[in-house]
Amino acid sequence: MIGSSQTCAGYGVLAFVSTMHIKERIVSAPGKAILHGEHAVVHGKVALAVSLNLRTYLRLKPSPNGKVCLNLPNINTFLSWDVTSLQSLLPDHAADLKNAKELDMDLVARLRGFIGVTDGMADTSTMAVLAFLYIYLNVFAESRVLPSLTVSVWSELPTGAGLGSSAAFSVCLASALLSARGAITSPLVEPEPTARWSEEEMELINAWAFLGEKIIHGNPSGVDNAVGTWGGILRYHAGKITPLSRVPVLRILLTNTKVPRSTKVLVAGVKDKINKFPSIMNPVLESIDAVSCTCERTLMEMTGEPTPEHYSVLEELIDINQHHLNVIGVGHSSLDTLCRVTLERGLHSKLTGAGGGGCGITLLRPDTDCSVIQNTIQELKDCGYDYWETSIGAPGVQQHSLSSVKDDILKVLNSY
Repeated sequence: MIGSSQTCAGYGVLAFVSTMHIKERIVSAPGKAILHGEHAVVHGKVALAVSLNLRTYLRLKPSPNGKVCLNLPNINTFLSWDVTSLQSLLPDHAADLKNAKELDMDLVARLRGFIGVTDGMADTSTMAVLAFLYIYLNVFAESRVLPSLTVSVWSELPTGAGLGSSAAFSVCLASALLSARGAITSPLVEPEPTARWSEEEMELINAWAFLGEKIIHGNPSGVDNAVGTWGGILRYHAGKITPLSRVPVLRILLTNTKVPRSTKVLVAGVKDKINKFPSIMNPVLESIDAVSCTCERTLMEMTGEPTPEHYSVLEELIDINQHHLNVIGVGHSSLDTLCRVTLERGLHSKLTGAGGGGCGITLLRPDTDCSVIQNTIQELKDCGYDYWETSIGAPGVQQHSLSSVKDDILKVLNSY
């Protein structure tokens, strides 16, 4: 068990003054996909990570009942704790909110004991709870008074599909809790539907989200939380993350083959191939790098007036890279089916992420006929795949007015 499953109804003995200063807020962050460069990036090549306009939404509201409640309906997790029980977990020395770089491993160990985690990695629910409690306790540690509040999260992203769902969760946690604490502003001004933070504030959000990702994944690259924070398209090379400026928003079809895969096994397989056939594999990695760089230049050109020729280049690059990925050994028959089904209708697809199953993306031109998309979706559905018609290059973390949140999302968030 990872905590008390008691509900947040009723009033406790304690009411904390700090709760009075916390206002309700809704934030969201996008998921992520890899456009080009997966696997090659591990070997020092350029990768392009893109935001998916499939978002995770978080609603934070004050509670007068002396409890902290966490509701994660996507993963069937509904927990609450008395604030007094969490008070004893506060770190002896408050973290420097403006300089969040390393995990407080003593606090992590205490939290693992508190929620009953044994040695080693735990399930998705447990790791999400750990990340929440870690950020919550650190953000409010300086005041030594913990606020009573309810945090509810709903995501349009599937979990465990390599689409950055945990990073979007961490970015939402960081932005909502830092804003509630007053460490960053609450940028939304009525009647604006959405608002974003300043560059300096987003740096802080990203730093705390990265700590959340470290708790969940151990040794993340930092790409996923950076995409969730800034959105758009990011260039990743040799550990350096650079957001591309003024990139176009592109329509895509995102497909989940639902074939499970192990990223660790696939990465090891690529490394073995490189060691075995260096004179063959290294040029393939160089070519993948060239695809990423050519795509980057094309996207920058499209910030002006996108042309059909630009889309033709993007489609050709998608086809070339998919062949590369098959050559390095991370393809799968389910992905071959995706490419065949879409190509029969003039659409171009590639895997995104680790490969070996998992997800693929299909580029949709602005003038792609609706009937083509619907017929493609139907055939993919018949294959047993999940699909989303969405876009890449969407905005990063943002605060929302109630009226700007989709009705179905708001209905879920209002349930808690």
